[in-house]
Amino acid sequence: MKSKILIIGKKSFIGSNLKKHLSKYFSVKIETYENLKKKKEDFLSNYTHIINTAIHKNYIKKKYNQRFDLDRQIIKNVKNINFIYFFLNSRKIYKPNFNILETSKLRPQSNYAKNKIITENYLKKKIRNKLTSLRISNVIGNRTYKKHRNSHILFLDNYLKLKKNNKNYITNNDYKDFITINYLCEVIEKLIKKNVTGTFNVSLSKKVYISEITKWLNYNVFKKLTFINRHSDSFTLSNKKLLRHINIKISKNQLKDFCKKLKI
Repeated sequence: MKSKILIIGKKSFIGSNLKKHLSKYFSVKIETYENLKKKKEDFLSNYTHIINTAIHKNYIKKKYNQRFDLDRQIIKNVKNINFIYFFLNSRKIYKPNFNILETSKLRPQSNYAKNKIITENYLKKKIRNKLTSLRISNVIGNRTYKKHRNSHILFLDNYLKLKKNNKNYITNNDYKDFITINYLCEVIEKLIKKNVTGTFNVSLSKKVYISEITKWLNYNVFKKLTFINRHSDSFTLSNKKLLRHINIKISKNQLKDFCKKLKI
């Protein structure tokens, strides 16, 4: 059967980029969460894969409440799960460390991360072998919509604030794990083509220091920063499990070239 994809989150950073990429390979429909709520109960059964990229601001900021868990609201009344559901999780559920595995200890430090764990556990019980949960590292890329819904603050959002400000700053030179939005879209494309399910880290799996990526993005912004060699929030995710299922990698040089080409 030909894959039919439903993306939820029409103006989200990941959702809008996914729509553009996946449309090259599949039949793709994108909806806002608000429009989805108006559909009939059997609407989801028209699709082979569903990807939710929408998020409620209270899910990010507050303690868990089912009303703000959009993934749960989407799935809870579906009786027959005949599609694969993509849940976009976060690296923030882990304790910061080097080469974190999917089986590594979870230590969420924010309501957002705690809520993500609760949702993932619910989906595993509800959907079981129809769930693909992606624990995603920091994503770099341009937003498709200028008037985007900015519920979730990304690394680039903080970078852009810094770029507009003329002040100099002192910051920890943490190392983090970055991927490009193009790579994330390609990973999801390959997982769909192979109907892969399970829990996977999506990552570069290499150290990228804040000083490095800032310099790649904009040298003038880099000059505003004084870096302290403390690594209080440093991490990388192991991507070995993902690579056993789909043969697709991103190198540090590819990330560097992508950052240099971004007009931000």
